[in-house]
Amino acid sequence: MKVMKFGGTSVGKPQRMKEVATLITADKEKKIVVLSALSGTTNALVEISELLAANDRQAARQHIDNLEAHYHHFVGDLLTEISIINKAKKVLAEHFEFLSIILKISFSEALNKDILAQGELLSTKLFSLYLEEKGIPHKLIPALDFMTLDTQDEPQVGTIKVKLAQILQKNKDTDIFITQGYISRNAKGEVDNLKRGGSDYTASLVAAAINASVCEIWTDIDGMHNNDPRVVKTTRPIEQMSFEEAAELAYFGAKILHPASIWPAQFYNVPVRLLNTMDPSAKGTLITEDAGSTGVKAVAAKDNITAIKVKSSRMLLAYGFLRKVFEVFEKYRTSIDMITTSEVAVSVTIDSDIYLKEITKELEAFGIVEIDANQSIVSIVGNEITDTKEIMHKLFESIKAIPVRMVSYGGSRHNISLLIPRSYKEQTLQELNKGLFHLD
Repeated sequence: MKVMKFGGTSVGKPQRMKEVATLITADKEKKIVVLSALSGTTNALVEISELLAANDRQAARQHIDNLEAHYHHFVGDLLTEISIINKAKKVLAEHFEFLSIILKISFSEALNKDILAQGELLSTKLFSLYLEEKGIPHKLIPALDFMTLDTQDEPQVGTIKVKLAQILQKNKDTDIFITQGYISRNAKGEVDNLKRGGSDYTASLVAAAINASVCEIWTDIDGMHNNDPRVVKTTRPIEQMSFEEAAELAYFGAKILHPASIWPAQFYNVPVRLLNTMDPSAKGTLITEDAGSTGVKAVAAKDNITAIKVKSSRMLLAYGFLRKVFEVFEKYRTSIDMITTSEVAVSVTIDSDIYLKEITKELEAFGIVEIDANQSIVSIVGNEITDTKEIMHKLFESIKAIPVRMVSYGGSRHNISLLIPRSYKEQTLQELNKGLFHLD
């Protein structure tokens, strides 16, 4: 049994949703199909939620009406049979009645989660109706029936495994299952979610829970590329990479894959394939335990990075100093990307400045604190690249004109990361493309 996940752009237009139906019926293997919301829907729901939080109910009403009109147009282009169209209209009426009701009640975070869940619920129900119209046997299984989080908002793989097994056992004769990405229930039983990009995470968790033969992630690009195609014109897809390499690239900026989606597949050793809905014949990228080859595979960049330096000649070498510094970040649940130390200072980077003021205030107790905002992390990723002198030479020769703020080397054999001013990101990616891949 395999898992196939389709993102928002893959189901964002009626014709593309029809093409997804063709893809999931191309072979006889049993499968669970995970769908995201139609492209643009989650953004629209976020706007509606923000307007309600600001008590601007008139503007929220207008956004709801616009979204409803879009879905009615979508249904008109997707379906042809009157009986199925009427079912789809009932689905739309149900969900947009809910969005209308929320205009009359007090906003809360729990309500916000309910609002954001509507996109995936709508896309899967409409897709199910299209399959029904085409006479394709399938079963729609709500993710809210099996996707659960613990008190720390972490997925409970064991529980997911048990619940999914029960659902599949009850439907032994079904070959195609449809479910929602992104949405879940929290420890209180309330509707929750796996955060942005969470449909990839859902797919990986489901694949791990059922010990899938493969987890296919279908997007609008033919696999993981060796550089950012939005910045660099000459990029190429990577045929094969290891879980470690993919995790590094996903975390440090490769947009095709959600960072959290690697570990469930890796832990349960489920191969992951990144494929292109628009070009199904393309090889894409295979991610397994085996890297396939050594050397640099790709370069990725992560923006909105803040560097924090704590300078304290009096305390840095004192026992427990670094622990106390890190406890400040732990207190505010802010993860650290890069770390460098010297005899008199420690520098770290963070990708969230929500608690920057509070963190800065507490760190000032240890020494002088310097903040550099608007930075980027550029990561060079490949199998055992830190052990290859030739790569190191090419890397630093390529960036000799770039002002590098920090270098992270040795923490992983597969990653070398550079902290640079955001204004130099495009130039850095282009120079590395020429120096490491010989592509102009």
